[in-house]
Amino acid sequence: MIWLELGIVLLAIFMGARIGGVAIGFAGGLGVLALAAIGVEPGHIPWDVILIIMAVISAIAAMQVAGGMDYLVNHAERLLRRHPTHISLLAPLVTYFMTLLAGTGHTAFSTLPVIAQVAKEQGIRPSRPLSISVIASQIAITASPVSAAMVYFSSLLEPQGVGYLTVIFICFCSTLSAVILTALVTQFLGCELKDDPVYLERLRLGEVAQRQTENNCDQPYARQSLFIFCGAIALIMIYATALSPAVGLIADPVLSRDHAIIAIMLTAALLITWVCKIDADKISSAATFKSGMCACICVMGVAWLGATFVEANLAHIQASASQFLNQYPWMLALALFFAAMLLYSQAATTKALMPAALALGVNPITAIASFAAVSALFVLPTYPTLLAAVEMDDTGTTRIGKAVFNHPFMIPGLLAISLSVAFGFMLGHLIL
Repeated sequence: MIWLELGIVLLAIFMGARIGGVAIGFAGGLGVLALAAIGVEPGHIPWDVILIIMAVISAIAAMQVAGGMDYLVNHAERLLRRHPTHISLLAPLVTYFMTLLAGTGHTAFSTLPVIAQVAKEQGIRPSRPLSISVIASQIAITASPVSAAMVYFSSLLEPQGVGYLTVIFICFCSTLSAVILTALVTQFLGCELKDDPVYLERLRLGEVAQRQTENNCDQPYARQSLFIFCGAIALIMIYATALSPAVGLIADPVLSRDHAIIAIMLTAALLITWVCKIDADKISSAATFKSGMCACICVMGVAWLGATFVEANLAHIQASASQFLNQYPWMLALALFFAAMLLYSQAATTKALMPAALALGVNPITAIASFAAVSALFVLPTYPTLLAAVEMDDTGTTRIGKAVFNHPFMIPGLLAISLSVAFGFMLGHLIL
């Protein structure tokens, strides 16, 4: 039965991926119905992950309406235009730190047009900075102090004696180092822009436009909204650290870490709305709010489907995986990689597999080092930021091949995750 159940899971995910967008979440619901029809009891819906995403996205959307996101993007654009020849290195750093700050990779949407335009103006193949920038925005989730995946993962490691800040430090250092090295390699991928036949044909047909960027950060409270949001992140990190058994400042907290993140982020959204005098009705219409709520539907459907399959076959999975993981710890990274490719979410993958891995006796070093592998959302070229990068590059260099998997995000993604895992093991052995 396990193979029939796995076939249902894969078929549902494939159907959702083919349709694209929020449909992958809808397909998760269909998969749960199909599994229930053959007698599989539905698993747990990851409400904690979903609620954290909703709270963080609410604060980000309020900040966007107040102009804080435009303010942030404007400074990022100034940096890129000040050093255009180094865009292949600076662009992924911009998307990495924006995701690190916001806890969602959807912040990359706002910078992708700038990256494509600056690269084109400099005669640099846009697929180079665009591909690694998308990968950086995905992998930064595993180092963000407010991402749902990091919050849940760190809570699993607390009983193992590994503190919240320790996990963040190792993940931050390993993923940032991997992104920088991958960015250097990406500069040599593909032919030069002036030699690309697709670009030359589009240029001949007049299909390559010179887009003009707009400055939308002139709202009076843009800076204040950004400061309020950053202050909320700092408060979350301080509170989460105080809860850590290693610090022991708060032994019996009234608010758990998850509840604190939700409450602080909702409060930040309220303060931004009040202090910055924005129209609250506009928040639900913000682009980040819509994309964030779509992410919630995807996580709910796909994670529920994954949890249903894993919980129903946990004994078989543990028996099969324990021998491999004991002999080859790096196999956890491989398992997380393929799961993320199918589950389509860092948080959903972490929720579905990490508890089972730790229950098998996987040590914290292996778990932390392998954590970056939950960012394998680039394998199937259907993730929103990936598709946006393809659409925004009118030179045609960021294109998806006929074989589907031969796209410019594959090599940077594989390299960044491999380096992150390797650096994670090295740092883990040095620190823990």
